[in-house]
Amino acid sequence: MKKTLLVLGLSALLLMTGCSKQAPLTKDVKPATEITAQINADVGAQWELENTQEAEFAVRGLIDAPQVLELTDENGKVVWSQKAYAFLDEHETAPDTANPLLWQNTANNHAYGLFEVVDGIYQVRGYDMANLTVVEGDSGWIVFDPLMSVECTKAAMELVEKNLGSRPVKAVIISHPHADHFGGIKGILTAEEAADSKLSIEAQLSSGKIPIIVPEGFTEHAIAENVYAGRAMTRRAMYQYGTLVEPGADGTLGIGIGMGQSKGLVSFITPTYEVTDTGETITIDGVDFVFQLTPGTEAPAEMNTWLPRYKALWLAENCTGTLHNLYTLRGAQIRDGAAWSKYILQAVTLYGNEAEVVFQSHNWPHWGKDTIREYMVNTAAVYRFINDQTLTYINQGYTEDEICNMIELPEALSQNLYTRQYYGTVSHNARAVYQKYMGWYDANPVHLAPLTPTESAKKWVEYLGDPDEVLRKARQDFDKGEYSWVAEVTNTLVFADPGNEQARLLCADALEQLGYQAESGPWRNAYLTAAQELRHGNTSATADSTGSDGSLQMEMTPTMMFDYMGILLDKQAMAEENFTINVYLPDVEEMHGLEIRNGVLLHYEHAPRENADVTIRCPKNALFYILRNNAQGVSETVKVEGNAELLQLFMENLNQLDLSTPPSFNIIEP
Repeated sequence: MKKTLLVLGLSALLLMTGCSKQAPLTKDVKPATEITAQINADVGAQWELENTQEAEFAVRGLIDAPQVLELTDENGKVVWSQKAYAFLDEHETAPDTANPLLWQNTANNHAYGLFEVVDGIYQVRGYDMANLTVVEGDSGWIVFDPLMSVECTKAAMELVEKNLGSRPVKAVIISHPHADHFGGIKGILTAEEAADSKLSIEAQLSSGKIPIIVPEGFTEHAIAENVYAGRAMTRRAMYQYGTLVEPGADGTLGIGIGMGQSKGLVSFITPTYEVTDTGETITIDGVDFVFQLTPGTEAPAEMNTWLPRYKALWLAENCTGTLHNLYTLRGAQIRDGAAWSKYILQAVTLYGNEAEVVFQSHNWPHWGKDTIREYMVNTAAVYRFINDQTLTYINQGYTEDEICNMIELPEALSQNLYTRQYYGTVSHNARAVYQKYMGWYDANPVHLAPLTPTESAKKWVEYLGDPDEVLRKARQDFDKGEYSWVAEVTNTLVFADPGNEQARLLCADALEQLGYQAESGPWRNAYLTAAQELRHGNTSATADSTGSDGSLQMEMTPTMMFDYMGILLDKQAMAEENFTINVYLPDVEEMHGLEIRNGVLLHYEHAPRENADVTIRCPKNALFYILRNNAQGVSETVKVEGNAELLQLFMENLNQLDLSTPPSFNIIEP
């Protein structure tokens, strides 16, 4: 009896002193903690999520939808599934593991099918990340933004034809050069069916073939974004879009601009006409399309379109029913919040008094002149506020980390559900403004040349002392709900020692709770993907992803290919080499000079070098054989004069990226 009392007394003392034995950490997905559940409940209590305008607009005009939507490729691989989100229908309200605002946005994007925007304009929504839109002409369809995957586009067009009849496609208009807006184009037409770009737009339209109309600079930006940093973006996109995590109440939800990323075949057909001026009007199949260029907004090349026949304004991805990204988490060039705001207000000025509906490439339309004006002006105000307030803080001496923790939208702007943080966030958009104007350096010279994350982590662990004691304190802070700090300190332990299983599991648990609380779909995905990789390892090398038919890469210019060769080159191995290569490309009537100087590839555009060490002649696309060190392809297609051994040396050292495998570098661990 005395022994029992002694044990009970010791247990009570341990509890009082915070040294109680804690439950073992496991690799299991965890439920929401009481703290996370209360945070999400408080969010839900602040908002009336029943019968909101956005929820009503998301289902307005539904014509038809299959009872179950799951699309597969020719091999049976699932490339798109709304079936995977059937769990949404099992909950009357958001579960503890989901931010109620993100949950409602996901439910709105789960409303898929064919919708009428107005009589004559229709959208297929929920068949891919973006929307496919068809505009009725006198005898055919004009298609806006043919989705990301060929399989999704074919299915969307089949739904259109089933309900609205079969009509020929008279033109395709693509609003901007992101793959979710052009990748499915071969689900609508073949390259042979595209119009001749050498003809005027009027001649293209009367030729019986299909013009592909885009904003100025489209092709250059489409290729550059998907090639130069494409592998890094692909791997990081797994975190942003949650492609490694299963959908579910404790898994991935929507991403604010749709349900996520399709995994079908991405294609490309070279556009046949570029719009170069705001106000340019093209009449297609009896319908006037008035274009407004908006460069530097959501994409470097982008355009809105006014359709006076329908009193309808296509806003591309400049207004999307959510706060968008000035910086996208997968990585991309910084976007200009001030320009974004300016072009939205320009659209209000040009078309706002006449527009009766605005519709876009993601989410759902907005109807009614008063609603439209509020929607557009408030969206412009949000981007302008983030830009201007960040600059105010910069000039007051605050750093990037300080600003992103300080900045908050004015209360009136934060109350608009159509600019909530389902996709972009005020925090990371403020970082984008800082980066645009100030770059990475915060002026503290301590940060001029920091250690690598791994070396820094090892020193922190050395100074902190016993990792087990750090973990004990971290578990106490986890119980207090200090998940951000717990994730930070335990991730430091992981970078110091990736084999520290307890640190990995506690970091995963903390990240998971942050994911459950996140209003932003990409933030939720990033947190949950990191948690999964800490528990089960990096599986990105075997993950399902989009495929490519190679058509985008084949449109690279010679200059782009030489630039990419410079990225692929092993500069250390070639550091002692100095030689020149002249390149003649008869099919595109171009000539170029290349100089390898101490491991650096220098390109002289249209300027061959005198007395070059090597001269090659080949079709433009035969340069891919050189880029990929394909000796057989080179021997069959490339004529070589001079020192062929130098060309072989060059090819062998284009080896810094393994282009035959998916990118699978680590992110949450060294």
